[in-house]
This record gives sequence, structure tokens and C-alpha cells, in this order.
Amino acid sequence: MQREILTITNLTKSYGKKEILKGINLHVSRGEIIGYIGPNGAGKSTTIKIILGMEGDYGGSIKLFGEDIRQNDIEYKRKIGYVPEIADVYDNLTGYEYLTFIGQLYGLELEAAANKSKILMELFGVGEAYHARISSYSKGMRQKLLIISSLLHNPDVLFLDEPINGLDANSVMIFKEILAQLAAQGKTIFYSSHLMDVVEKISSRIILLNEGKVAADGTFAQLQEDNATGTLEAIFNELTGFHNYKEIGEQFVSIVQEVK
Repeated sequence: MQREILTITNLTKSYGKKEILKGINLHVSRGEIIGYIGPNGAGKSTTIKIILGMEGDYGGSIKLFGEDIRQNDIEYKRKIGYVPEIADVYDNLTGYEYLTFIGQLYGLELEAAANKSKILMELFGVGEAYHARISSYSKGMRQKLLIISSLLHNPDVLFLDEPINGLDANSVMIFKEILAQLAAQGKTIFYSSHLMDVVEKISSRIILLNEGKVAADGTFAQLQEDNATGTLEAIFNELTGFHNYKEIGEQFVSIVQEVK
């Protein structure tokens, strides 16, 4: 089995005159949990959307499963799971209807999709809502629905953008274990989040994008060694040049406390 699953070579992307990606190079292997981080506007979402086929007109090349995604337009997408940061779901559908619809889109038979999705919802603590309309779901329940829909077809690569938004502490623990089990089975996971403590704990490798370029790439221990700082948040601030957060916080509070 080929070990390298994703190869990105000199990836560039512009919107008009604005250059978003400025030559990204990455080699990603099976079984890695990659913390894919960076400030807003660094190019994280753009990179992922290009890999997913949601953005075109880019420079450089991307090989997924050993094939250029430009030459393999549809088939490779069947092996990908995706949880976007903001997702629209069909509120008028039930959990059963939504998950079996997604399952069939990925080639599962209706009965198989129904059985699998019912068990997964029960394991995730939302089995009682399986036949309820999504419009009645809480934020956490919707997030669990999205996570299940991204995994229903047993993808080889998973892209997660702020996936634990709305989850309670117990569900976060379950989710972390799910990721660890998937990685142990050779699944590759891109985990994008602004929660640095979570990224620090779950990632086997961390890639930091800043201003359209890779600013850091390695294990957390390697990043610590290279930057002589403690937490991932401190490394993030150092590499992105963000040092005045204390001053901004102080000014913010002083304005809030001003007497009219």
C-alpha cells in the first residue's frame, strides 16, 4: 500500500490581484492527524477547498491517492469525508432521511446506510433523535449529525474544520478517541481549529500556514525545539507575529468600563 496519500507541489491561488496561496508544498502520509492551523486569511480553507474540488483555477499540482485530482474529477471524492465550519443541512428532513441520503450519495445501499447511521447516532448519544426533524436539533446534535455524515462511507481522508463546536465534554472525549482509532487504522485526518490546546493534544503533526506560506511543519515537540516556547498558542503567536493581544485586551476592557 502506498504510504504517501497526499502530495501538494507549489500550490498557488489568487483572487484577482490578491495572492492567497504562495507556493505550498506538502507530503502527507497515511495515518497522520494533522493540525492545520493559521490566522484567518492564511489560506487554510482555500487549500482544503481546492483539494475537495470546490475551488479551481489554481497553480501547481495536487496528487491524492497517487493521482492528480485534475485528472480524477469525481472518483477520488468518494474517499473523502468533510465537516465544514459552517454547514447548511436540510432542516425539514429527519436524521434518518438526511444520513441515508448522504450514504446513498456515496454509494451505500439504503438498508446499509440506515443500519449504520442508526447505530452511530445511538453511540454518539443522539439515537432518540434519529427520526426527529433536524429543525428540532440543538447545535451539538447538528454537529454530531455532520460528524456521522462525514464518516458514514468510511473515507480514507477526513477534513475537519472546527469539528467540536457545540459538543459537550463527554462527546469531545468520544470524538478524540474516534480520531485516534481512525488514525491507527491508516486514515489521514486534517484538523483545522483555533483551539490550540486541542490541536496540540490530538495532532501527530502540525502545519502552520501564515500569509499563504507554510511557516512551520513538524510534531509539537519539534516546533517547541525550533521556537523555544512552551504552548502551541505561544508558538502560533511567535510565528505569526501577533504579540499585542494583552494591550488590545486591556484597551477593550477599559472602553467597556468607561463611565458615560
